[in-house]
Amino acid sequence: MLPLVQPIIRYRGRTISEQEVSFIRSLIAANPKATRRRLSLALCEAWNWRQPNGQLCDAICRGLLLALHRSAAIQLPAPRSAGAPHGVHRNRPQPVLIDQSPLVASVKDLQPLQILQVRRTSLEAMYNGLVEQFHYLRYCHPVGEHLKYVVFSCARPLACFAFSSAPRHLGCRDRYIGWTAEQRKANIRLIAYNTRFLVLPWVQVHCLASHLLSRIAGVVGDDWQRVYHHPLYFLETFVDPARFVGTSYRAANWTYMGPTTGRGKDATTYRPTRSIKAVWGYPLDRRFRQYLCGVQTG
Repeated sequence: MLPLVQPIIRYRGRTISEQEVSFIRSLIAANPKATRRRLSLALCEAWNWRQPNGQLCDAICRGLLLALHRSAAIQLPAPRSAGAPHGVHRNRPQPVLIDQSPLVASVKDLQPLQILQVRRTSLEAMYNGLVEQFHYLRYCHPVGEHLKYVVFSCARPLACFAFSSAPRHLGCRDRYIGWTAEQRKANIRLIAYNTRFLVLPWVQVHCLASHLLSRIAGVVGDDWQRVYHHPLYFLETFVDPARFVGTSYRAANWTYMGPTTGRGKDATTYRPTRSIKAVWGYPLDRRFRQYLCGVQTG
């Protein structure tokens, strides 16, 4: 009889061997009083598992540990709030008290516009609260690389943007770029996903949305390089066709790449389990395919 082959565990593109699972078990046994987060940080340190900007991949590592725990490959200590996954009890952002009187103007009237990156600044709470109050998807705490923006005119907020790490698998996007699975795995970090775009409901300015989409494309790449120490070559977003037709993205020269499949990343069948979205993309460099389909060393 042939010996049983130990299964290989894969999580977010990383292959975890049985030897590595054994190391995690030993780490847990050697730190019996450590919290799940403390174990995650220790594992990141042991594996030198870091983002390009040097920060530990703590959130991704915690997700890996939880996946291994749920598959019974390891036994994690009980969470601090028994039965509640990380982040469930995060407080919702507080409402923002600002002038909500109608603003009727032209884009020219609003100049100069300020597009401020507010993550980890005193204005981050304003972004969180505005999105929680006025975006139909409300606020969702990002995981991984992400940036947040508030757009101002004469100190009055007009709009909000958020960008985060791109989904790993997106068929229409991958076909549009034309990369292989290995190229996608190596270079997915060079794409950012526009997770939120909100023009505040009392701002009534013709063509403001498309103007801001054009402006943000010239800003986010530089900020990403400064914060995360690697470039971006492509932006993407989902548009819900039940609510919007993508007019502002089209006017800002974004490209419609196709629909989603309606299956989430953890889908176990080919049946749609969620609403189908339209996927739009925007290259930040005309050589984006050359960069995304190449081998990155930085």
